[in-house]
Amino acid sequence: MADYTSLTDVALRRKLEPERGMYLAESSKVLRRALDAGHQPRSFFMAQKWVDDLADVLEAHPEVPVYVGSDEVLEAITGFHLHRGALAAMHRPAPLALESVVADARRVAIIEDIVDHTNVGAIFRSAAALDVDAVLVTPRCADPLYRRAIRVSMGTVFQVPWVRLEHWTADLQTVKDAGFLTAAMALKGDSLTLDQLGARVRGSGEKLALILGTEGNGLGEATIHQADVTVKIPMSHGVDSLNVAAASAVAFWETRP
Repeated sequence: MADYTSLTDVALRRKLEPERGMYLAESSKVLRRALDAGHQPRSFFMAQKWVDDLADVLEAHPEVPVYVGSDEVLEAITGFHLHRGALAAMHRPAPLALESVVADARRVAIIEDIVDHTNVGAIFRSAAALDVDAVLVTPRCADPLYRRAIRVSMGTVFQVPWVRLEHWTADLQTVKDAGFLTAAMALKGDSLTLDQLGARVRGSGEKLALILGTEGNGLGEATIHQADVTVKIPMSHGVDSLNVAAASAVAFWETRP
């Protein structure tokens, strides 16, 4: 049951889970979405009260171990109280190739160095809800398949294709070469307003890559310099910016096809 130990140690889990080629799906709904996406379980882990609720899942995977215990025993193993239902240790899917993902996309989001798992999960949920075709994740971003990111996304990280970039910002040129207008969300004097960008891409039919930056410092200067345009969300009452997850939802909506 090593897959389930010390779940509250974020630094440890961020290292161990990719090394083991696995991730954890938390809650019955998220678990089912992972399975619906074709991901393969390593094992299931739950209190007795969830066995009946997931009987169909367990019957469909008779070869997969199922660990069932009391709330007290499960909490001692994981380090927290499981109140959202079952956990499942899942095999990580094979990574997707950048070129193949952008070839089939019209609108993508690029998230640069966003380290908060809640923000990553919320961005994926907005991307799924607002028809963003793919999410590209820079090397220093938080793991979209970390337990909290998956939970906040409500499992939409399994529905939106995503790629972990390896050579940022060189990979940005690959996106541009695929025909995308690259728009960096940054507060610059010559930034387009978001409604101006939305009108431009809807009128031209251009493919669009929206680039969103880290929670503290925003986008790096090299990224801003390489992007085709910068764009900002107009603000009132002296507010300079929105949380990156909120900004992503606004931007995805305004630039919808």
